[in-house]
Amino acid sequence: MADTARFHGRSAVITGAASGIGLAIAARLAAEGASVSLWDRDQAGLAQAAARIGEMVQTIPLDLADAAAVDAAAAATLAAFGRLDILVASAGITGPNATTWDYPIEAWRQVMEVNVNAVFYCNRAVVPRMLAGGYGRIVNIASIAGKEGNPNASAYSTSKAAVIGLTKSLGKELAKTEIRVNCVTPAAVRTPIFDQMTEAHIGFMLSKIPLGRFGTVDEVAALVCWLASEECSFSTGAVFDISGGRATY
Repeated sequence: MADTARFHGRSAVITGAASGIGLAIAARLAAEGASVSLWDRDQAGLAQAAARIGEMVQTIPLDLADAAAVDAAAAATLAAFGRLDILVASAGITGPNATTWDYPIEAWRQVMEVNVNAVFYCNRAVVPRMLAGGYGRIVNIASIAGKEGNPNASAYSTSKAAVIGLTKSLGKELAKTEIRVNCVTPAAVRTPIFDQMTEAHIGFMLSKIPLGRFGTVDEVAALVCWLASEECSFSTGAVFDISGGRATY
């Protein structure tokens, strides 16, 4: 059962918050007392998400691959809430399903822009503000694909491995502060991102999960919200699996 006061007085940024995992995380953070700033390029989706969440919500439509826009969004969040305590970097795209030697170069670049560069920009923008506030929790959403490498998804797999590397590096850099940096590596969770995949690839992902089902957004949100809380005090630079038994290390 959610603790309605766990995040009382805290403010959180959630990227990719217009739908899927990001929206579920934002809704739970808000239900547990946080003020939430929803960042996404989908302006209509943001409006719907804000209506669902209700009070203490800010929406910022932006291109997360634009470093200046990300820094401005961080400044706007700090101005609106007076503090910036939590970042959940959830926005991502899959890119097409193709072999590495046939992978379209422009599609590769786009996946890296959204899944790697944008996560870096968001982490980079919030850390100085968290340091000034003396506290912070950063949770980057990676993927089991970043650990195992999915065939016909080289860009996605590579990008999520990069998120893991960024998380480990930043966590060590901030280990002597009150900021904790971790990531989660879900196996497949059925969200609108499935619309970007072939049915064959979706079937492959399901076949790899010993539990025999996809995860749910609420299951991911439960783990992320613990990592975003004060209770997560001794884990940093770590990778947390939520994979239905798929993860082997």
